[in-house]
Amino acid sequence: MNTEENTLILFKPDCVRKNLSGTVLQRLLAEGFRLRAMKMIQLDDAILREHYAHIIDLVIDDEPLFPKLSKFMQTSPVVALVLCGPGVITRVRTILGPTNSQKADKGTIRGDFGTNSMYNICHASDSPESAEAEIKRFFKPEEIFDNVD
Repeated sequence: MNTEENTLILFKPDCVRKNLSGTVLQRLLAEGFRLRAMKMIQLDDAILREHYAHIIDLVIDDEPLFPKLSKFMQTSPVVALVLCGPGVITRVRTILGPTNSQKADKGTIRGDFGTNSMYNICHASDSPESAEAEIKRFFKPEEIFDNVD
C-alpha cells in the first residue's frame, strides 16, 4: 500500500444534483490524497459506451443495464478527478463502500449518501490498469498536474 498510484473518480449525477461534490471531495482529500486534475463535463453515449464496455451486454431482471445507466449518467454533468497517493485505488474504494449503497456501512460515502447500485455517488477505478485507461479516457496529458505537493 506504499506504492504511489493514480485513480480516476467520477462524481456521478446524483452526487452533483445533491450538491455533494465539495463534501465528497473534502472527505477524500482528508485522507491525504493529492488532487492532480479536476473538471466538470457532460458525458455522451460514445464515452459511456467506452467507459462501460465491460458491462455493455449485462442484463439485470430481464432488462439490459446499459440504456438505463447511460440515461442516468447524462442527466447532469459529472465531476471527473484524478487523485494520487499511496494505495489510492484500494483506499478510495474502501472509503466509498460497496457499489450497492444499500449494502454500504454508514460512515462510507455510499452508505451516507447513496441510494442503490446506480445512484451510488461515485465511480472509482478498480485496478491500476483500469485507472490508467480511465484517466486517459477523461483527461488529456496536459490536464494532469505533477506539482501539487
